[in-house]
Amino acid sequence: MNWNQVEGNWEQFKGKAQAQWGKLTNDDMDVVEGKRKELAGKIQERYGKTQEEAEREIDEWSKQFD
Repeated sequence: MNWNQVEGNWEQFKGKAQAQWGKLTNDDMDVVEGKRKELAGKIQERYGKTQEEAEREIDEWSKQFD
């Protein structure tokens, strides 16, 4: 999926993202606002993952919407 679609429809996707990464709070989701880099940063922060791991997880997660 084109990430612009996720960003443009963040209100629809943020619940799905929160279901995937349950440690992310509503405040985290508001900060992310559909921005991929912000989401990766929050995943790194909450889960102690590397940037590469977070990016890989986002890639895998977004494939379900293709």
